Amino acid sequence: MNAKIRKLIVQVEETRLEAGRPVEPPTRKALAMAVIENPYAGRYSENLDELITIGEELGGLLGEKCVKALGIVPGQAHSYGKAAIVGEGGELEHAAAILHPKLGAPLRQAVEKGAALVPSSKKRGGLGTAVDVPLGHKDAAFVRSHFDAMEARVNDAPRPQEIVVAVVVTDSGRPLARVGGLQVSEIQGKDGLR
Repeated sequence: MNAKIRKLIVQVEETRLEAGRPVEPPTRKALAMAVIENPYAGRYSENLDELITIGEELGGLLGEKCVKALGIVPGQAHSYGKAAIVGEGGELEHAAAILHPKLGAPLRQAVEKGAALVPSSKKRGGLGTAVDVPLGHKDAAFVRSHFDAMEARVNDAPRPQEIVVAVVVTDSGRPLARVGGLQVSEIQGKDGLR
């Protein structure tokens, strides 16, 4: 593995009650984060290939950790999202190099299919900086019940020379979703939209 990982964090959030009503079955989101060394921290480089390769490695690793934490098979995953927080010694473009060129393909493999774009966010910050990982249905962007987010934060990261990379996978949409739109049962999953 090219990524120099200082720490891996995996957590599951399960919602059982919403607005005083039971959520049956409970909605669950799994977050997997890697705190990695930024090989380009403190210097400008035209070529960011090392981070692109790291993104590809982390897409599969973090996606698989989420699926395992949820205790589901890949095809049971509903939503996904990705985000990164770059330490002060890096650039936002470093997060883009991890998240965009190659992270998506192995993440899609980890959740089976994934016809829709993987929602993403990125920011720069210091220790304990939080980022909201945006979520959307993995196979159809128009499924409003799955528009959501999960906060990602590591208390001792990112250090100036680090990047926190986060992936979230869910086994459902929002609890008690009721704003219409394309229903999960109506997904065709061909174009990533419907």
